[in-house]
Amino acid sequence: MKLAERMHRLGTESAFEVLARAKELERKGKEVIHLEIGEPDFKTPQNICDSAKDYIDKGYTHYTPSQGLYESREAIAKYIEKTRGIQVDPDEVVITPGGKPILFYAILTFVEPGDEVIIPDPAYPIYESVVRFVNGIPRLIPLREELGFRWDLNELKDAITSSTKMIILNSPHNPTGCIFPMEDLKVIAELAQENDLIVVSDEIYSRLIYEGRHESIISFPGMKERTILMDGFSKTYAMTGWRLGYGIMAKDFIPHFTRLVTNTVSCATSFVQLAGIEALEGDQSDVEAMVAEFKERRDVIIQGLNEIEGISCKKPQGAFYAFPNIQSLGMKSKDFADLLLQEYGVAVLSGTAFGPAGEGYLRLSYANSLENIRKALDRIREAVEAVKG
Repeated sequence: MKLAERMHRLGTESAFEVLARAKELERKGKEVIHLEIGEPDFKTPQNICDSAKDYIDKGYTHYTPSQGLYESREAIAKYIEKTRGIQVDPDEVVITPGGKPILFYAILTFVEPGDEVIIPDPAYPIYESVVRFVNGIPRLIPLREELGFRWDLNELKDAITSSTKMIILNSPHNPTGCIFPMEDLKVIAELAQENDLIVVSDEIYSRLIYEGRHESIISFPGMKERTILMDGFSKTYAMTGWRLGYGIMAKDFIPHFTRLVTNTVSCATSFVQLAGIEALEGDQSDVEAMVAEFKERRDVIIQGLNEIEGISCKKPQGAFYAFPNIQSLGMKSKDFADLLLQEYGVAVLSGTAFGPAGEGYLRLSYANSLENIRKALDRIREAVEAVKG
């Protein structure tokens, strides 16, 4: 049976492929330390779980409007007003099963065949995958390590052409952990307005910040009308399996996104949407404790990587990823990642899983215990010493 040609343009996430390989090794008796998956290793806070159970018992187990329950959209609007400093109406919110549909719908809604979309390199691989799926053209603009994994703004400006339709941002950033500062966002906002561009701002790690504060491009004057802000509950509240995300956008965009929800998933789960209110408005102490733990793990893993001769690693400001430079080892990133998994039982991702500019880097998720992180660092040191002879 011949597949539609578009299916050959759709990529995937290497993290799940590496996870499958790691699980196979574990089934054969090998101990593997998992630093590949971008998922908090904490339990969902109990107050959120109790809220969901209560709503199930009350019978909230049926369809909701495709845009999402009004009371849940209202809570999200209040949260965005508080955290981004802009006015948001509940009718400017779309709720989806996870944040990923917002990315997909934004590209489906705005990108025509031949339109160019500016994407950071390296970046979350789904951005490029979906742009190619709709026959758009990804323009990968490298994030420069010497700039703290930020764009060279002159390089960004030069990349914009008459075919450019959209810029995709992600801050805090996966895989580097960098944060785009206000001065960069200001320039990007000006470029977007001057060139009539849509901006998709992936802010799923907005609460996982260790220094400074989160800034959003949607907060700049004139940007609310052309920004699609994506955020969700999976990373902040350890709710990856609950599948709850949302988009903030101009009211004119809402009917188009809502029709896509109707045509694909119908709606997000009813009792999960309602439990999301408790997540946003209830006790935040578990979130604060999780961020503090991530910060401690970050400090341990970054110090440990930088103590290994042949590896250097910038300190990430947010998210829960380290992105060490291994160029001096003289190995391709994927080859070294494969060596770590097969011979040393450490599952990591090659930097090239996030784009060509990731060559010479690895991505390590420190969503694991300090004990396992220290053990992984010992094994990485052994691997590096073996490679260097």
